Amino acid sequence: MADLDSDVIVVGAGNAGMCAALAARENGTRVTVLERAPEPERGGNTAFTAGAMRVVYHSADDILALVPELSESQVNETDFGVYDEAQFFEDMARITEYRCDPHLVEVLVTRSLDTLKWMRTKGVRFMPIYGRQAFKVGGRFKFWGGLTIEANGGGPGLVEAEMGAAEREGIEVLYGARALELLCDDDGVHGVRVREGGRTSELRSRAVVLAAGGFQSNAEWRTRYLGPGWDLAKVRGTRFNTGDGIRMALDIGASSYGNWSGAHAVGWDRNAPEFGDLRVGDGFQKHSYPWGIMVNAEGKRFVDEGADFRNYTYAKYGRRILEQPSQFAYQVFDAKVAHLLRDEYRIREVTVVKADTLEELAHKMEDVDPQGFLKTMKAYNAAVRTDVPFDATVKDGRRTEGLEVDKTNWANTVDEPPFEAYAITCGITFTFGGLRITTDAEVLDVDGEPIPGLFACGELVGGLFYFNYPGGAGLTAGSVFGRIAGSSAAALR
Repeated sequence: MADLDSDVIVVGAGNAGMCAALAARENGTRVTVLERAPEPERGGNTAFTAGAMRVVYHSADDILALVPELSESQVNETDFGVYDEAQFFEDMARITEYRCDPHLVEVLVTRSLDTLKWMRTKGVRFMPIYGRQAFKVGGRFKFWGGLTIEANGGGPGLVEAEMGAAEREGIEVLYGARALELLCDDDGVHGVRVREGGRTSELRSRAVVLAAGGFQSNAEWRTRYLGPGWDLAKVRGTRFNTGDGIRMALDIGASSYGNWSGAHAVGWDRNAPEFGDLRVGDGFQKHSYPWGIMVNAEGKRFVDEGADFRNYTYAKYGRRILEQPSQFAYQVFDAKVAHLLRDEYRIREVTVVKADTLEELAHKMEDVDPQGFLKTMKAYNAAVRTDVPFDATVKDGRRTEGLEVDKTNWANTVDEPPFEAYAITCGITFTFGGLRITTDAEVLDVDGEPIPGLFACGELVGGLFYFNYPGGAGLTAGSVFGRIAGSSAAALR
């Protein structure tokens, strides 16, 4: 084996791939990471996220283990609540309509806290998500929706921390290196054929970890697997996640798994570019819709904006927006809730119209039927149960009654000027279909047997998410299974 180029090759340098690389390296192996992107665009989809990570915790002590920098006064003025294993498991099951793989979910849930603690030892720092996941109630911050922790500096901060750890620990990262094919024979996988700097070569190793993301940046695959119209969706993140890792594995007989017609897709600024913009990051998203209403080109509402906390609905509503005439919608708010809007509504690149009357707003909303919108607003305002108090920290039951599509929580009348309307379309984050793996992150073949030397983690793993997605679970899954994949790959001798 003296002619090996590396002991472990990791394909992809996002959070999952770097966790795999760091785990493999701490087991004494030589590790090479192949990053298809040039260095300024490194980090895959991780670089475009806000960095939220869903994790089990039983008390403020668990939060302090992740964020020891919190002061005593911060702890005293915060109600972190509890998010235990049963709650995490139930959220995964409920949100995926009980289709998620229970064995993979058990690993995700039970190893989430320990994995984040391990990430801290690698230099990753965390902080509570005060700005987006907490409201001040009775003088104390109260967290909601089971999502409490984020990486310091968001996704870009997470990328920088993991890359810094890789540099310190002697992990080789090759940029502009596109993996083309797995080197495979009857004994398993022995490396990767890679194209770098316009030249194709073969890199040999004991094991390969695939962490190259889903196929959301491949318009042809989106249309093939997600369905007609998905070629028109915007891509929230990296332009390099075109399904290469999945394709390479399927080419050697790997088993496909999961919700191949499903994807994480959200409300995204209508005029955002085709792919993500690292300068703006996740600022094109528009996630405050529970406090207002959404209307389509006909001026009609089409979803229950208050069906659940934003964490549990945002990843499926992008599909609903894509299904609307001309693939867009507007989110409408009045002055009563303007203070609740997230920071992304205040970026310079936002597509917004404002007015002092609903009639004026109706005529400013480009491509929307004004009369249809005004008819919707009249019916909606008349249907709100104003006798039920509004409470943004719980599912408050303040609803409408008698509408074709009722809003079941956080329903306020839209009648206090000024009014604001934000134009959105569908922004796809990642695809749910991928490869079948074991709980040790081994890739299985079509006969249900592990392919020797091949492991997978991150967005290209199938079986975790179906139809929908609990916010923050993706980064955590990447970390948990990345660590497992790296350790499993390093154990091969």
